[in-house]
Amino acid sequence: MSDVNVKPAAGWLGSERRRLLVQEYGIFIAFILLVVVLSFSNPYFLTRGNISNVLLQTSINGVLAIGMTFVILSRGIDLSVGSVVALAGIVSASFATTSTTAAVAGGPYPVVIPFAVGIGVGVACGAIVGFIVSRFAVPAFVATLGMLSAARGMTLIYGDGRPVPALVPEFRWLGTSSIVGIPMPVVILAVVFLVSWWVLSRTRFGRYVYAVGGNPHAAKTSGINVSRIRFSVYVISGGLAGLAGMILSARTGSALPQAGIAYELDAIAAVVIGGTSLAGGVGRLTGTLIGALIIGVMNNGLDLMGIQSYYQQILKGVLIVGAVMLDQKRNQDA
Repeated sequence: MSDVNVKPAAGWLGSERRRLLVQEYGIFIAFILLVVVLSFSNPYFLTRGNISNVLLQTSINGVLAIGMTFVILSRGIDLSVGSVVALAGIVSASFATTSTTAAVAGGPYPVVIPFAVGIGVGVACGAIVGFIVSRFAVPAFVATLGMLSAARGMTLIYGDGRPVPALVPEFRWLGTSSIVGIPMPVVILAVVFLVSWWVLSRTRFGRYVYAVGGNPHAAKTSGINVSRIRFSVYVISGGLAGLAGMILSARTGSALPQAGIAYELDAIAAVVIGGTSLAGGVGRLTGTLIGALIIGVMNNGLDLMGIQSYYQQILKGVLIVGAVMLDQKRNQDA
């Protein structure tokens, strides 16, 4: 009888261990498998130049996705980041252009000014959304959808619907230079990731973000200022969107009013694919970074295989829905 009882227990433990391993490391396994498959599909994929290109393409979405992780962990959503990218990019560029028609009077200015302006625009947009969500209890979907439209309109009004060209080299340094051969946008992504990881995993604020997302009522009862945390995560998301807007403008050499369209979808996709729960309170930045890399690698690999971008959009949609379905199943099992 003892043998009969022990074997099912051992089998259950083995099955449970495998399930936990898949939950913990599934995203990393999926990323490795994707890289292996694409490596065999195209010999150019794993070359140094292409890897650098993938990282460069991933950098902007990675910065946005990190900010989005803060928001989603707190049980929110930010649909405005794409429009904020465009607004911050074009406003900051107007302080760093030699174009007489697009420059702010007296420009171009010392590069620290357009950098501060770009971050400031993003923070201001995030603060407006955060205030509406935290003070008036407006659903985040509605508040950020409103900012998506408003920021895009402000972008078109500010630039009169025209791009801002002729950016000074000091500003373009943000998107075109490199450090020991590593492109500057990739360096910026690494710094943003490390700082954000430290904030979420090593500070009281990070613990509060998880607590608010996990159970806002319990968090409030335990003395956490839920409104302040919700306000703060949108400020962080907006500030990082402003940074991403400047990187994009610096890379392309001009700020375009149509920049950032649908960037919020890629950012949300990276966060969800990386395992952060849309229900809040569960997730980690390493998963978000891998999620952003999966999207970047997938887009690059499909381009190398000659597959049209339309199919890439379909595949991305399938990945998002599949990741959400897995998240729902995990929540039900829990």
